[in-house]
Amino acid sequence: MMRYLFLFFLGACALPKLEYHATPTDLEISEVVVLGTAQDGGRPHPNCWNACCKDSAKEPVASLGIRGQTGWWLVDATPDFSEQVARMGEMPKGIFLTHAHIGHYLGLAWLGREAASSGSMPVWCGPRMAEFLRGNGPWSQLVELGQIEVRVFQSGDVISLGDGLEVIVLKVPHRDEFSDTFAFLVRRIEGQSLLYVPDIDSWGDLTPSIETLAQSCDHLLLDGTFFSADELPGRDLSEIPHPLVTSTMNLLDTVPGRGEVRFIHFNHSNPLLQPASDAAEAVRHRGFGLAQTGDRIHLMPEELQRK
Repeated sequence: MMRYLFLFFLGACALPKLEYHATPTDLEISEVVVLGTAQDGGRPHPNCWNACCKDSAKEPVASLGIRGQTGWWLVDATPDFSEQVARMGEMPKGIFLTHAHIGHYLGLAWLGREAASSGSMPVWCGPRMAEFLRGNGPWSQLVELGQIEVRVFQSGDVISLGDGLEVIVLKVPHRDEFSDTFAFLVRRIEGQSLLYVPDIDSWGDLTPSIETLAQSCDHLLLDGTFFSADELPGRDLSEIPHPLVTSTMNLLDTVPGRGEVRFIHFNHSNPLLQPASDAAEAVRHRGFGLAQTGDRIHLMPEELQRK
């Protein structure tokens, strides 16, 4: 375990924070594509008859595509799997799973013989998630038929994707009924990096701290599930804890040299799903951003000269 932690700190703390001017060819080589921004239930959300869902366009569940020179990798297999794969134009070379809540792994079912009937699709996940997939149908059938190949990681592992890209695994505190929960730091070797944390209970229990990670990473996509504690009247938010967007901004407001922070994983009740809302404008006014489906975040190579 200490070896893994050492690798993580070595990788994260050495990340460069440079401004690059890239050619179009460079930009096409390494990028992270936002494939959805909604919380697990998506939008429209089941059993919501309010204006936030009734009169709004569909928003896919939060997911990322990591694109390299020879293909791409999917981060979380959501219920919008088909739509998100279609956006990328081909099947992924592999899938990374953060945890076992419905918005993050149900899309694996589309790899079965009823749909894509994939062959040995690599699925990276934590030990408890691997046990869950191997021991419970219908996921166990995907394993037995060789349609997915479960690959287990530990916190701190550095997973090479080739194409000059690697993924560093970071455990985060979250409701872990069926699996542990992880975040991913996507890094271009000798280049820029992006931290993806769609779900976390509290920043205070994260190691390294979110302040340290914000200084080490060029781009951050962070849990923005709830803007306000008043969004779900009648629900006990202590049962579904997430840091409020306002609290995260207060925490990172004065962090010197922090990377670009965008929020993602919005609950259907979150006004940030409406880009023209007062809440969205308040976030932008404070120097933070909002992820939008279709965003392409380029991971620049170090050899491009800063100006």
